[in-house]
Amino acid sequence: MSTTLSAKFDTRRDAEMTVERLVQQFRIERTDILVTADGDDNTAGVEEAGSDTAAGTPTPENRGDAALEGRVVVSVKIDGEALADEVRAAFGEFEAEDVTER
Repeated sequence: MSTTLSAKFDTRRDAEMTVERLVQQFRIERTDILVTADGDDNTAGVEEAGSDTAAGTPTPENRGDAALEGRVVVSVKIDGEALADEVRAAFGEFEAEDVTER
């Protein structure tokens, strides 16, 4: 029986790091992972992080154009409760909130 676990992240960086952990460490297929905005607008999260912050030399100015329109949602389709525990742990490692299962 398959299960879908979903979680919300404050930054695009945390969502992306979670996806990489799921793919690289737990061998979950990218096609079983969906990353979406938590709402109708495009979003990079609710806080700046990673590439949404100031750039390095030679252009260190703040970008100021990050789409901070809501959280980023990562949903993962999995089979098996053991893997579900691993996904929940990865969500927690990257400060996910509102973890749901369906």
